[in-house]
Amino acid sequence: MPTTKLTRPTVPFSEAAWITGLPSSIFTEESHYRLREWARKWCDDVLMPAAAKYEEAGIITDNDAYSQAAKDGVLLVFALGVRVPQKFADMAKAQGIELPAGIKPSEWNNIHDYIIWDEFNRCASSAAVMGLVGGLTYGAGPIIHFASEEQRQKWLPDIFAGKKRICLAITEPLAGSNVANLSTSAVKSDCGKYYIVNGNKKWITNGIYSDYFTTAVRTSGKAGDAHGISMLLIPRGEGVTTKHMKMMGGGGSGTTLVEFDDVKVPVENLIGKEGEGLRLVFYNFNHERMTIAFTALRYARVCLEDSIAHARRREVFGQKLIEQPVVRHKIGHMAREVEALQAWVESVVYSQLHLSTEQSNLLTGGTCGLLKAHAGIVLEHVCRDAVHLLGGMGLTKGGTGDRIERIWRELKALTVPGGSEDVLLDLGVRQQLKLVKPQGAKM
Repeated sequence: MPTTKLTRPTVPFSEAAWITGLPSSIFTEESHYRLREWARKWCDDVLMPAAAKYEEAGIITDNDAYSQAAKDGVLLVFALGVRVPQKFADMAKAQGIELPAGIKPSEWNNIHDYIIWDEFNRCASSAAVMGLVGGLTYGAGPIIHFASEEQRQKWLPDIFAGKKRICLAITEPLAGSNVANLSTSAVKSDCGKYYIVNGNKKWITNGIYSDYFTTAVRTSGKAGDAHGISMLLIPRGEGVTTKHMKMMGGGGSGTTLVEFDDVKVPVENLIGKEGEGLRLVFYNFNHERMTIAFTALRYARVCLEDSIAHARRREVFGQKLIEQPVVRHKIGHMAREVEALQAWVESVVYSQLHLSTEQSNLLTGGTCGLLKAHAGIVLEHVCRDAVHLLGGMGLTKGGTGDRIERIWRELKALTVPGGSEDVLLDLGVRQQLKLVKPQGAKM
């Protein structure tokens, strides 16, 4: 095991086993421990203050955290996700941007991706984390994987440097989990130089902050057809309007209604081939669902950490709460769910480490759907009990229950987006059934 500084938690169950010094099957490289320490400090220095500020305002009020994220390579790694190809690292390096913690591009993989998501979400604020990188993480993917080299050179440098912000615009009022039902149209102009885009997108993370919209549009067919969907990069400009949507929690993440009214988009902004956009949309679903599971896991651990710390301090009827068997029983149930979720997350991370993206999408797609759904269920259970353990403090903004109260308001934003719980439970089973032969089938 690498000989680096480890966290010795003062609260049981507040950290995953590998962080406390126990042997691990996947956290084996020095860079894993180095990144964890770097990301924890970055969270403390940048995200914790931002969480309080943006939560109070209900919107991101400045570019301070975003500019720092660009300078420190945070935008780069969140845009790229599980791998950092050298050509993209060179593109960023030309602007003076290096990977966090001095990690080499060849070293970066999905374990590092998990670590930075886990550590950043200790702030327990989607306003701080998703407000900074939500649109980027999902909106840059189609460019990274499917854009031409000319398109990448045109768009990515400014995205990595934080000069331009991007978001993914897929969901519509009548097209959520059923992506094929989208109806935003893109019709070629008579001159053939533009797509004329009309329609609207809803619940778009970071939309109000974004300069680019990676947008799924219908270039042929009608709503419900799986074919005829294409992907366009639409710049903010004439005909593009955005409206901030007031949500139950996480206002700073910039959830947006986006309207396109006769927007002229150059045909050169088509990503991939016309009519093959649905494949581009599905390509990044595994990673999106894993990041949501990472977030839910850390949120659940935060709830466990803060409620145990409270139970050890709080005196009721002459003794500490933690001395009550019924309280320990509740904590025991919370801990078993969190630790089981941790093990499943690490198992899937390990599997995907040894698979290409295409293999992972095929072989772990169903598992990722079930894992994302399960992570939300665990968080809902754990946060509910954490609120009960803190009583009135768990319902109060600020103070002892600050993180728990915020998570309680934000947790449904993890169980609905990225594929709702019920849809993913069904999808997970259907996907796994496709991987096995029916009983009695000939080999």
